[in-house]
Amino acid sequence: MAAPLRGFRLRRPGSAQKFGAAAGSLRGLLRKGCRLLQLPLAGSRLCLYEDGTELSEAFFRTLPPQTELVLLRPGESWPGCCGDVERFLAALCSRTDAVVEAARRLLEDERAPRRQRLLADLIHNLSGDSAAERRDEDGKWFEGLESRFKNKSSYMRYSCESRIRSYMKEVSNFISNVHPTARDAYKRILDLMSDKLKSVKYNGSYFDRTEEEAAMRLCTKEGWFSCQGPFDRDDCPCKHSINPYTNRESRILFSTWNLDHIIEKKRSVVPELAEAVKTRDGREVNWEYFYQLLFTMNNLKLVHIACHKKTNHNLSCDKTKIYRKRKQTHEIS
Repeated sequence: MAAPLRGFRLRRPGSAQKFGAAAGSLRGLLRKGCRLLQLPLAGSRLCLYEDGTELSEAFFRTLPPQTELVLLRPGESWPGCCGDVERFLAALCSRTDAVVEAARRLLEDERAPRRQRLLADLIHNLSGDSAAERRDEDGKWFEGLESRFKNKSSYMRYSCESRIRSYMKEVSNFISNVHPTARDAYKRILDLMSDKLKSVKYNGSYFDRTEEEAAMRLCTKEGWFSCQGPFDRDDCPCKHSINPYTNRESRILFSTWNLDHIIEKKRSVVPELAEAVKTRDGREVNWEYFYQLLFTMNNLKLVHIACHKKTNHNLSCDKTKIYRKRKQTHEIS
């Protein structure tokens, strides 16, 4: 009994034009496709448009109707639709000015709100000069900033350092809540944390695109940042991204993004540190664990303001890491 006919969409590599064809077998679909697209049947093959997987008869039977396929002549290959995306992005990057101008012309006559927003976002993200670094190369980017900032990276480093300094200030101000008998020990830990932060320049390399090998960078060499929230999913569902080096508006907008603590600083980390100092009972507090939670990417996520979870994260410190393990000493008998 012949298999029932199922419809598929066929196209050639690099072509946007699609043809509909129905068949009950791979051989039948291949024959119809070659006839439609005027290709020789001998040596031609069908593969998935999505990832380039070549079809076998058994695999063909598992495909849902209307699957998009690419018909290859002998000697051709298809890497998947990522090849189309790469070609599109390459063309877009090589003609940025023309794309921006075309988008502006379209925006003048566009009345649909959603399309207006898409065109406006495209213009905003492609305008400006991300590659320009110095003030004399992109003066508009520096408008409103102090004259001491001579390049974009220096301001971005300063911005990150300011955030980290503010975290250190919060930890220091909490000393008034620490039990009086533990304040000296708490102060010693503050001094250790402060010395370490100074030695790494307050982790300013978080946002420094000029230090490609910085251990804790969040951005690519080109300056793009991606939202890493929210907490209850693997990644940002809206795929927020921004390049604050592009133009002044992007720089200002990026300042609204948050370096958010996964295990919360105010609700969990700092109170736990104070409690650990109070109840240490001769044990050594593992201050470097708390340092990592407070100031490093071990516990910090860069999130768009819309993805910043302001409710309780319901996460706590790892009780096994609060104190250092005592080193074993063996006496020689």
